[in-house]
Amino acid sequence: MGVLWLGVLGCCLLFLPVLALSLDPSLNDDVLGLIVFKADLQDPDGKLASWNEDNDDPCGWVGVKCDPRTNRVTELALAGFSLSGKIGRGLLQLQFLRTLSLPRNNFSGMLSPELPLLASLRTVDLSENNLSGQIPDGFFAQCRSLRSVSLANNGFTGEIPRSLGSCWTLASLNLSTNQLSGGLPSSLWSLNGLRSLDLSFNSLSGEIPSGVDKLYNLRTISLRGNRLSGRLPDDIGGCLLLKSLDVSENQLSGDLPESMRKLSACTILRLGHNSFTGEVPGWIGNLGKLDTLDLSGNGFRGAVPDSVGNLQLLKRLDFSSNELDGSLPGPLSGCKALQDADFSRNSFTGQLPRWVFELGLQRVSMSGNKLGGPLYFPSSSYHPIQVLDLSGNGFSGEIPMEISSIRSLQHLNLSRNFLSGRIPASIGELNSVEILDLSRNRLNGSIPPEIAGAVDLKELWLEGNSLTGRIPSQIENCSSLVSLVLSQNNLTGAIPPNLANITSLQVVDLSRNRLSGTLPKQLGDLPHLAVFNISHNQLSGDLPAGNFFNTIPTSSLSDNPSLCGSAVNRSCPAVLPKPIVLNPNSSSSSNPSSTNSAFSSNLRHKKIILSISALVAIAAAALITLGVITVTVLNLRVRSSNASRSAAALALSDDYLSQSPTTDGNSGKLVMFSGENPGFSAGSHAVLNKDCELGRGGFGAVYRTVLWDGRPVAIKKLTVSSLVKSQDDFEREVKHLGKLRHPNLVSMEGYYWTPSLQLLIYEFITGGSLYKRLHEGKAALLSWRERFDIVLGIAKSLAYLHQLNVIHYNLKSSNVLIDGAGEAKLGDYGLARLLPMLDRYVLSSKIQSALGYMAPEFACRTVKVTEKCDVYGFGVLVLETLTGRRPVEYMEDDVVMLCDTVRGALEGGRVEDCVDTRLRGSFPPEEAVPLMKLGLICTSQVPSNRPEMSEVVNILELIRCPQDSSQGEELG
Repeated sequence: MGVLWLGVLGCCLLFLPVLALSLDPSLNDDVLGLIVFKADLQDPDGKLASWNEDNDDPCGWVGVKCDPRTNRVTELALAGFSLSGKIGRGLLQLQFLRTLSLPRNNFSGMLSPELPLLASLRTVDLSENNLSGQIPDGFFAQCRSLRSVSLANNGFTGEIPRSLGSCWTLASLNLSTNQLSGGLPSSLWSLNGLRSLDLSFNSLSGEIPSGVDKLYNLRTISLRGNRLSGRLPDDIGGCLLLKSLDVSENQLSGDLPESMRKLSACTILRLGHNSFTGEVPGWIGNLGKLDTLDLSGNGFRGAVPDSVGNLQLLKRLDFSSNELDGSLPGPLSGCKALQDADFSRNSFTGQLPRWVFELGLQRVSMSGNKLGGPLYFPSSSYHPIQVLDLSGNGFSGEIPMEISSIRSLQHLNLSRNFLSGRIPASIGELNSVEILDLSRNRLNGSIPPEIAGAVDLKELWLEGNSLTGRIPSQIENCSSLVSLVLSQNNLTGAIPPNLANITSLQVVDLSRNRLSGTLPKQLGDLPHLAVFNISHNQLSGDLPAGNFFNTIPTSSLSDNPSLCGSAVNRSCPAVLPKPIVLNPNSSSSSNPSSTNSAFSSNLRHKKIILSISALVAIAAAALITLGVITVTVLNLRVRSSNASRSAAALALSDDYLSQSPTTDGNSGKLVMFSGENPGFSAGSHAVLNKDCELGRGGFGAVYRTVLWDGRPVAIKKLTVSSLVKSQDDFEREVKHLGKLRHPNLVSMEGYYWTPSLQLLIYEFITGGSLYKRLHEGKAALLSWRERFDIVLGIAKSLAYLHQLNVIHYNLKSSNVLIDGAGEAKLGDYGLARLLPMLDRYVLSSKIQSALGYMAPEFACRTVKVTEKCDVYGFGVLVLETLTGRRPVEYMEDDVVMLCDTVRGALEGGRVEDCVDTRLRGSFPPEEAVPLMKLGLICTSQVPSNRPEMSEVVNILELIRCPQDSSQGEELG
């Protein structure tokens, strides 16, 4: 018993300071609570520096508001402070807290069910954080006086708690953009004080339960972007105060309930991208306060009711992608406030209605219908239309000259019609137009030089017409042009050299014309060129020199018989001098010998002519002799150089490591792209010291060192020095790579050059490689979300490289690094461009060390390396990341390829079994299965079947967020 009492006494003594603090009347509980709350946080920007535990009260602290009478904390507002960590129990000390606002931070962990126990709490905003797990049932079960709760843009999973109905004081609830699943709890409809409900962009399923009319105070409801099915509840019209109803992007079906005619207060009605059927009800015109009406992407059929013209306050109208037919409603002229109208992808007939130009519309789309007849444009007055899309119809006749009256046009699309005649010169008066698409018509005549008046033009699409004449040189004035597509016409003449002055050009397609002459050499200087297609013309000569033209696809040059150069596997004819003629009648030297005199007399009656072939033979013999001598001398010099360097073990001297970027014979050239002092604090030994080696790859070894400012960098010592280009070419290529900047690329910081040693300087990434994280047991396990983020990051970096015409070539998991924040960083990109004799074709196996990632076309020595080889390697990386298995595994008597294993599992319906066993039960199959399939598509044996990396990025974003797959424009 004595021992027991001693233990109790010890515990009391231990907690005595805490008890003293809590009993001290001078201590402010709010200070204590906030300091405890802060202790659980990371504050990288020092936003909470003013929070000092020595203060008597926290009322002067940043983000804290108090009641002026009691000095007790009533509001904590820390929006966008970049805070991370847990939302700890310290907040429970704030007994008078009314508003808790912590959005746009990086808080993680689960939601505390005890927060609602704060009796004064009215508003909780934890949106745009990284909170996860299920919303605890107790959070709403213990709700006392909460009026507004926002948990939007987090990672909450599971079902909506059924205890939600206990929180009867709620006026606003926002659980949007999470990963909530299951059905809508019927207890929702018991919250009759609710004014705003947002459950959009989750994975909710099932039918919408009836009883919604009990929410008689409801003003806005959004269920957008879920998987809800069935019909809209018949009692939806009972919410008489409803102003905004958004159920778009679900799987709802059936007719619209008749009760909806009672929603007379409704201003926003979005029903798009569902499976609603039947006719558009005539009562829609009775909702006189409508501002936005979106019925797009459904199965509505029949004509648009004339009653739509009664909606005088309507600004945005979208009937696109339905099965509507008949004429466009004439009475729509009653919609005086209309700004955006989209009737595209239906079966409307008739002519272009006059109200298009009479209502003051800003955006009009009627593409993909059956409209016809001549085009009509008003001849006078101002028209505010910015977007006019009439593509994919049956309009005929000429383009009216009056088109110039729509001076505000930014996007004009008249493609895929039957328009004929010449392009009017007045089109050049559209000086605000950015996109002009007249493709796939029957236009003829020449491209008017006046088109250069459209100085803001970014995209010009004229392909698939019968245009003739030359490409006007005046197009140079369109200095913002990004895409120039003139293919499939009858254009003649040369490509204007001043096209190279449009430095913003990325896509140029002049294929299938009758262009002739040589390509302007200046085109090689275009910095952003990604596509240049001149196939099926009559062009001649060599290609321009430049980064893009070094790797241009052969398909972009085909059917130009007179083009030459390595890109088309056709040598250019040498420019040889005229044959030398020795005239025996010419005067002899000033002091001829008797031998020369006799030789001259023997030639008196004959001319000796050295033919071209003789000259070539003589020159070749001389070059061979000179080459032998040169190689011999170089070998002697290299042996001497190697002997002198062996004692130094390839170390660089401290003297020239801190030199300015100049070159001399004794040192080398060291350049940092930032322009900073390029010295290394650790001296020469850290650059090539074996102890500092990080790893080795196909292009060389990598070492870690530190700059004078304390910043670590990675140094790659190229082991292909004998293949590297000259200094000028090397520096030009490296500087180009140094300009590449992307969140998912390892940045090149600088370089070092001597004829025998080249170093590349990169930013240092702390987290190691993807290979180590996947295949080495000591590394921390990558979660499903981390793996998906890595795959998406690699895809984005490759899409960026391919957009700039840079092929990675050496893609593998050891070249994917992971930084401290878990972000994927792709390294070793573009190094093949440093090797002149191999940069057009497949590198040797000594350089290409990515076994298992190589596309099958590598086996053919005549096939050129393209971006599709990277796509193949990316597909293997996807499968490796998801399965945790190496691309090639060696068994006792077999070699197993990962692609074959996954493909077999797919055919057998066992794709989910391929996911890394360490992730079992913690990955979403709805993401894993399509991601596996994407990896297999990328590893297709046929290069043309592999997608572009920009397409891969879009697919990945759809896989990750299937609720965001709609391509329709959100109105309002």
